Amino acid sequence: MVRVTVPATSANMGSGYDSIGIALELYNVIDLEESDRIDISDKNGQFVPKDARNLIYQCAKRVYDECGKPLSGLRIVEDCAIPQTRGLGSSSACTVAGILGANALLGDPLDRQAVIDLAATIEGHPDNSTPAILGGFCVALLENGHVHQVRVPMHSAIDFIVFIPDFKLSTEKARAALPKTIAHHDAVYNLARAALLAGSLTTGQLENLDVATGDCLHQPYRFGLIENGEDVVRGAKELGALGAYISGAGPSIVAMVYKGDRDYLSRAQAMCAEKYPHWKAVQLRCDEVGATVKRI
Repeated sequence: MVRVTVPATSANMGSGYDSIGIALELYNVIDLEESDRIDISDKNGQFVPKDARNLIYQCAKRVYDECGKPLSGLRIVEDCAIPQTRGLGSSSACTVAGILGANALLGDPLDRQAVIDLAATIEGHPDNSTPAILGGFCVALLENGHVHQVRVPMHSAIDFIVFIPDFKLSTEKARAALPKTIAHHDAVYNLARAALLAGSLTTGQLENLDVATGDCLHQPYRFGLIENGEDVVRGAKELGALGAYISGAGPSIVAMVYKGDRDYLSRAQAMCAEKYPHWKAVQLRCDEVGATVKRI
């Protein structure tokens, strides 16, 4: 049996639509072993598909198929702390767990780059799956089945406060809200800010983050699907956040704050309790390790 631990991720980070993401210290822990049937269980009582529709199983089988190996079944035990359909990379974590778990069971026929490529191909974009595998802050693009990525050292002065609502937003619904085409000036708007975001996070010029998380490609269209979403972003900034944005497809909101601002979390929790009772604020630091696999 192998145990795969995969961190949560926050993608897009405002301006970096489908290309920028960060790993966070919240984890799905998945145990896998070969079996003569499909046997899937969840330690936390969450609903998970317990047949061949299960995403972890599907991704594991994809590895077996890619390697030309038969698979009769798998025993999968899920211990998932990453909330589903909240914009924190829960599906990417399951995709990565299935790929890495199957790869380990087969003796690691896929190297790290092949794992990164397969995960992004299954996901359709690399901004969640790549930091889930590598950890840290990643810039990535998927082209012709290959991920070109850079894992960028992030400045140590930043912490992340995540505002998580008690309602869900499916990625499919969030993507359906986006327009088919955009104006040229909107593309330029995001290109400039995505570059500024990467540069600012690595150099420590954190005064740029409010502007750098600005976006014309997805957030304006998704806020209408997130009750109090714009209010939470505005409130997070009023409390002293350097920048705030919709995490992934939403509905969670991430605020970037100075690590030295030790009272920010309590202020954020008080704001939620007073104004937005369907939201909670938690602190999640950057995960610098990424997904791990061990035999148990």
